Amino acid sequence: MLRFYKIENGLIKDLPVPEGEERAYLKQADWIDACEPTEDERQILQSLVKSDIPEFDDVEEIEASARCFVDHAGIHVHSLFLNLSEGRHSTVSVAFILQKNCLITIRETELADFRLLRMRARRGQVEALTVSEMLVTILEQKVENHADGLEDLHRQLEDVSYLVLEDEEAELDDAIGQLAKLEDSNGKTRLCLMDTQRNLSFLLRHLRQEGDIRETLREINRDIETLMSHTTFLFDKINFLMDSTQGFINIEQNQIIKIFSIAAVVFLPPTLIASIYGMNFRHMPELNWPWGYPMALGLMVLAAFAPYWYFKRKGWL
Repeated sequence: MLRFYKIENGLIKDLPVPEGEERAYLKQADWIDACEPTEDERQILQSLVKSDIPEFDDVEEIEASARCFVDHAGIHVHSLFLNLSEGRHSTVSVAFILQKNCLITIRETELADFRLLRMRARRGQVEALTVSEMLVTILEQKVENHADGLEDLHRQLEDVSYLVLEDEEAELDDAIGQLAKLEDSNGKTRLCLMDTQRNLSFLLRHLRQEGDIRETLREINRDIETLMSHTTFLFDKINFLMDSTQGFINIEQNQIIKIFSIAAVVFLPPTLIASIYGMNFRHMPELNWPWGYPMALGLMVLAAFAPYWYFKRKGWL
């Protein structure tokens, strides 16, 4: 799908395009957003770029030279974005092609960042004077969304912290699953922030003539540094809670093993007495005593009670 946008009076506006007439509006659009473009739509974009449109496999390349470069088509920036699907985060690369009079974005799936940008654009809340500012605005909103996401992760981590450290009836196995999910989301957020830092450094080198934009890029970079510190804090807290959870689980297991060990020790003396009187010797005086059987039972009870009383006195039970 191709979406067209136009800069009017310093604001980004939707540019309505009748179906099948995309080619006629190519020169009028300041930003063309391609989401899962078909082969025909790729041909339309290639007629504007005068070059091959990158395939999704090429966009996912991790080498720095493949993610940020300049050629005759313009400035190319491939940036990682977070995508939340079925309750779990994943990363999606978006290809930006910045030309003199047009910005082109190519992505393989719908993303929350772009949905929010469209909604704000319809309300007249997205400011930009040039296509370069438009690119910087998208990256700036991306970082703001990551900040909101980290705040949400922190709130979820506080809930898990209560579950692990204060809720005596909590299922600790569930807490481990939640912590693993939070660690994964935090790691992917950090990965996107690191990738954005590389994007900003590249743009600072290649947008030398645009002073205001360069200052905005530096401010975004400072925000990212702050968020990177926050991700480190979250990693430390997640690791602490993971260690605490595993420690509590080990304590519970040790309590169970202790109970079995004490039970074995308590029943060992009675078993010894029963074994002695179960031997088949001819001369066993107790066998002829009228009170021999009650005496053996009493000895077994006493032998079982004595270790229990000792363990109880020592505070082991």
